[in-house]
Amino acid sequence: MNRLLLVDGSNLLFQMFFGMPARIINEKGKAIQGTLGFVGALLKIIRRVEPTHIAVLFDGEHENVRSQMNVDYKANRVDYSQTPEEETPFSQLPDVYAALNYLGIKHAETTTCETDDWIAGYALTYGKKTEIVISSFDSDFFQLITDKVSVLRYRGDNTVVCNPEYVRNKFCIEPDQYADFKSLTGDPSDNITGADKVGPKTAAYLLNKFGYLENILANAENIEKPSIKASIVKNAEILRTNYRIIKLDNAASLPFALNDMAYDFTEITTNEVLKGIGLK
Repeated sequence: MNRLLLVDGSNLLFQMFFGMPARIINEKGKAIQGTLGFVGALLKIIRRVEPTHIAVLFDGEHENVRSQMNVDYKANRVDYSQTPEEETPFSQLPDVYAALNYLGIKHAETTTCETDDWIAGYALTYGKKTEIVISSFDSDFFQLITDKVSVLRYRGDNTVVCNPEYVRNKFCIEPDQYADFKSLTGDPSDNITGADKVGPKTAAYLLNKFGYLENILANAENIEKPSIKASIVKNAEILRTNYRIIKLDNAASLPFALNDMAYDFTEITTNEVLKGIGLK
């Protein structure tokens, strides 16, 4: 069976760039710690997953349609426009792209959507017949998890593969309820505010009782606890907006067909890749 590995490239680059213990300079005086970490992690992920197909997808710099729904969406993210370019992960993107080209791995940068939308499109288009592994720390992808779609959270020896049982054990809900769950609780990482007085346990209780967000809103008068009922009623439109922001679908035009992403891995080291692109 085919196994498609989808790597959230921006997520992995930021993780590696800021996760390295120090700034690493090559013999030419060029900073390479982000590229070094990215390539090393990617090769370990590939060895673990053993994909037959792979794509690495990055967020481009363009207007975010989700910010039009809520101006606060991701407004808490660091603004790198005032930071010297050499101190940002973006400075090493050209070398990361060169490494991916050297490895023969398809990669693309979004121009009209977010990486989440592309990854969701692939999971929803191919996920019934193809095993799919999404490599990312973005919890939004939990809503895509099925018996054939999993989320790999890379952290060296502490890497975790999230499947339906993981979601059930951690949140006490089904994966297809995760967008509803996050709409209720909010998401500090994306600067999304949920309903006050509704934490993870309450959200899970409501979803287990009513099924999905719209059912909760439609049956708000049947919520026993007055303070929770009042919060749900008061925040109904905010919760609906949250859901539109968080819910992933397959509406985005995808950059590659499945056959385009075919990949036959041959053992290669990080140093060999860096040498091949002139960084060693």
